[in-house]
Amino acid sequence: MRRLVRRVIVAAAAALAVLTGVTTPAQAAAPASPAVTFTNPIAEQRADPHIFKHTDGYYYFTATVPAYDKIVMRRATTLQGLSTAAETTVWTKHASGEMGAHIWAPEIHFIDGKWYIYFTAGSSNDIWKIRPYVLESGSANPITGTWTEKGRIALPLDTFSLDATTFTVGGTRYLSWAQNDPAVGDGTNIYLAKMSNPWTISGSPVMISQPTNAWEKVGHTVNEGPAVIQRNGKVFMTFSASATDANYCLGLLTASASADLMNAASWVKTPNPVFTSNAATGQYGPGHNTFTTSEDGKSDILVYHDRNYKDISGDPLDDPNRRTRYQKLYWNADGTPNFGIPVADGATPVRLSSYNYPDRFIRHWEYRAKLEGNVTNLADSQFRIVTGLTGSGTVSLESANFPGYYLRHKNNEVWVEKDDGTALFDADASFFQRAGLADTATGVSYESCNFPGRYIRHFNNLLYTQPVSTTLDRQDATFYKQ
Repeated sequence: MRRLVRRVIVAAAAALAVLTGVTTPAQAAAPASPAVTFTNPIAEQRADPHIFKHTDGYYYFTATVPAYDKIVMRRATTLQGLSTAAETTVWTKHASGEMGAHIWAPEIHFIDGKWYIYFTAGSSNDIWKIRPYVLESGSANPITGTWTEKGRIALPLDTFSLDATTFTVGGTRYLSWAQNDPAVGDGTNIYLAKMSNPWTISGSPVMISQPTNAWEKVGHTVNEGPAVIQRNGKVFMTFSASATDANYCLGLLTASASADLMNAASWVKTPNPVFTSNAATGQYGPGHNTFTTSEDGKSDILVYHDRNYKDISGDPLDDPNRRTRYQKLYWNADGTPNFGIPVADGATPVRLSSYNYPDRFIRHWEYRAKLEGNVTNLADSQFRIVTGLTGSGTVSLESANFPGYYLRHKNNEVWVEKDDGTALFDADASFFQRAGLADTATGVSYESCNFPGRYIRHFNNLLYTQPVSTTLDRQDATFYKQ
């Protein structure tokens, strides 16, 4: 009955448009942020990754190497291309004295026509005398250019300090970093200061975050690795917390771009971590991230490191196997970032939005597949499009947070269920990916492998496989990858 009423309404609207000369609006445009996918991991044994997208058409990538003895860099015109790009050592630690040990967390930035690398280093005779330093290059290509040491960033406190990053808000350049203040207590806090030039802070720093929650103090009391992304008048700063094992995770600070960022009260910490280990996907200790954008500039990309195993023998800092990974960063309806979960190795997942309800996505709820908006448990609405379980040119849609579970039809209803290895399951979970029935240019539709002519479609916000014949049917069976 509801379907009949809906069809009558659509028909009436069309008739009214003809009579009044008013055209009906298009059902949906292609999404502003289309799907972007990667194959993880991007770089083995590369921790604390940083990527800078430059105006010359290249992405520049640097990261910590396991020997902690040099700074390496690679570049490519695509993000995935960085995985196979040649790597060059652009600077090596000193044989003695300052900058002689623990070369950590390099970041590459382009400021006022020059390149700068911010990095952390210890001293050869005191490897835990950790401090932030800066390199400068005026060369067009920072990989082949000459680097000048600008020296240590002078901080009011001469204590353990690391992970410097820089960003601008409202035309003002800031430096943020992690540092221990004995007067505050053990561990490291996040600090912020204005800058007078790319290697010098001005004025007094302010502490904007201190590890006070239990999830920030597992193994070690840590706030470190700040990274900034801005959107819609908000400044979001991620940071890493706890020891660098499976307990490592991301926290989030938020401030208004119009606020006084040097006032600690302007920054609000999200009560819980926003990105944590996930046993189902086999990803542990995600952290020390940065942000970049896709090649077309339409999608925000989360760049981070983790390990693909939980248990570590000895000090995690001696374990070399943190890997650089990517995945798309999504945004909630309220304008806050949604990090989801660290996805499984291999192809990254996508979301599928409805053609005629563009704010709603395919998601699973108690294993039933449905259409819903504002899915804040992001991974419920993410699926990996993989080679079909039956092969033969088909695809299967694997749940991001339940690997090994697939969209499948039974009794014409669509569910998310675990592959039981039977030929029937393989057939029920395999589809032909077609051009969108209502938008052949950018949409997609999924035709059942074992019931030709039946497509995944929504009806009363639930998903079914049904034949399609009308305009409304085709709209209900068309989706966009995001």
